Amino acid sequence: MARLLVLRSAPYHRSTLSAAALLSPSNLRHSASFPHPARRLLRVPACAIQSSSSSSGATKQDEAPPPAGDAQEPLPAAPAFVVEELGWGTQLAVKLRMLVAPPWQRVRKGSVLTMKLRGEVTDQLKTRFSSGLSLPQICENFEKAAYDPRISGIYLHIEPLSCGWGKVEEIRRHIVDFKKSGKFIVGYMPVGGEKEYYLASACAELYAPPSAYVALYGLTIQQTFLRGVLEKVGVQPEVQRIGRYKSAGDQLARRSMSNEVREMLAALLDNIYGNWLDTVSSKHGKKKEETEEFINSGVYQVERLKEEGWITDLLYDDEVMTMLKERVGQNDKKSLRMVDYSKYSRVRKSTLGIEGGGDRIAVIRASGSITRTRGRLSVGSSGIVAEQFIEKIRTVRESEKYKAVILRIDSPGGDALASDLMWREIRLLADSKPVIASMSDVAASGGYYMAMAAPVIVAEKLTLTGSIGVVTGKFILQKLYERIDFNKEILSKGTYAELNVADNRPLRPDEAELFEKSAQNAYASFRDKAAMSRSMSIDEMETVAQGRVWSGQDAASRGLVDSLGGFSQALAIAKQRANIPQDKKVQLVEISRASPSLPEILSGIGGSLLGIDRVVKGVLQDVTSLNGVQARMDGILFERLENASGESQLFVLIKEIVNYFD
Repeated sequence: MARLLVLRSAPYHRSTLSAAALLSPSNLRHSASFPHPARRLLRVPACAIQSSSSSSGATKQDEAPPPAGDAQEPLPAAPAFVVEELGWGTQLAVKLRMLVAPPWQRVRKGSVLTMKLRGEVTDQLKTRFSSGLSLPQICENFEKAAYDPRISGIYLHIEPLSCGWGKVEEIRRHIVDFKKSGKFIVGYMPVGGEKEYYLASACAELYAPPSAYVALYGLTIQQTFLRGVLEKVGVQPEVQRIGRYKSAGDQLARRSMSNEVREMLAALLDNIYGNWLDTVSSKHGKKKEETEEFINSGVYQVERLKEEGWITDLLYDDEVMTMLKERVGQNDKKSLRMVDYSKYSRVRKSTLGIEGGGDRIAVIRASGSITRTRGRLSVGSSGIVAEQFIEKIRTVRESEKYKAVILRIDSPGGDALASDLMWREIRLLADSKPVIASMSDVAASGGYYMAMAAPVIVAEKLTLTGSIGVVTGKFILQKLYERIDFNKEILSKGTYAELNVADNRPLRPDEAELFEKSAQNAYASFRDKAAMSRSMSIDEMETVAQGRVWSGQDAASRGLVDSLGGFSQALAIAKQRANIPQDKKVQLVEISRASPSLPEILSGIGGSLLGIDRVVKGVLQDVTSLNGVQARMDGILFERLENASGESQLFVLIKEIVNYFD
């Protein structure tokens, strides 16, 4: 069946009005219920290391924030965590808790915490049935290890990572703060590129085997185009793109990159590479030009890294562990006393006397693509399901025990209606208590739609955001049908009744005109509401819209984000808004999803045992989510920047179709 796909990004702006989900032709008639964008709201400048402020989080949907005099003082950049000396009473209690801890939480004195950082890193908490790494659990392990008297230090294995630069920055920040505890942290990198070295360089010592695969050649962004492939199989894409930089739809409609998209991607690449050069140069006490010259020489010989002081030494894993045995005084032991990531994640902070107390701050995590309801092909970890997310929001809103809320977002968007429903609930939540949006790798389109409901938005320097534009698309399958001898006939009533369903013929001129007008109208409405959300004029918003994706740093300088930093920065702002002293500990309450059901567990096990093809499964999930309006950032851009994987799922599937017909 043909679909009218309206792929558009939500506005990336603070509180007030929503956008993308309300921009479909069927919803535009409701736009009169929104205030006119000419009504200006308070504009608070963004700063790379400070938190700006609007209201305390209690603004109502149609009310402006309080005047600037009510704005709170900006905060300096917050560290990931601060190691403080525990009182003698707390130390005694910790010793007693360790004695009575259950077996799965016991750690032998003098142990070294080992964590293997590789593959996918999710922003969600993991359950006992989940595999892979969890960013909040990684970060918590660093903090626990800093306080734990049984842990002598940390040994990090760093290999190719499938996550964005936002998560890498968060982990690196924790490594830096862990070193302040006085304990050692040693890195080991057998395979890696720029992203892995960026993380590993934060360690006090870094080792690699003599045969390590290290490729420091620079950074790239790729984009694939399917227009020629689609024509081969008889598929004609009809795409109407509104926004000069809007690249969603280009993969289907174009054969090469547009000048505008090339400019946008080049700017993102400059941001990422510039940040990498600055950080690495600072680490080694070199000028940026010296570091760039070294990279441009083509670094593949690990010996050169040692010669230039980029790594400590060339040692095999067993040699590093022998060295660590000597360091912790375990020469008489057969093997190094270690505790791994999985087991140490079970150790409770309360056992170590660093649990929060008193005031509670709720943490609500939203990761993945956005859907309104749970799909037939999805499992418990398959993205953001609006109806479940809304239940969490309402639970927190109706409870008086939470002083503030941190909304942690890691999403490229998805279903626009779902985004709008969640936006509404977040706005209602912000009426009752302070809400701070904290962005991870990406919070674009529908992801930003959620974030903009919060009075304050915090992003990492390299978070991907923006993409305020509209793309409508439809596939014409006439030639494909002829090729496979398939016939389709449609009976209809109404001049434009076949606009969304007639895939067996090209659009009539009047249908094409309506198609374009609908997209233009959607973009104008989207842009205008985005302008009001960030207290900009229409012309000001137009300069940062046009479908352009921004890094968090560029978004902050353009008023689309309020503060730069990680989760700790969001927490500091939440304390400020809730009138909680910065030096007072609080209890962070994770409003996590329920334990996985038996069908979800069996689905995960069955997927592994039967070897279900991830490509086909991924495509099917994407297809089932494309019913209705989409507020989604370009999937190809997100995939290339964050995962650096080989080929897109759709590309692989199309190739299989071509092979079948050939």
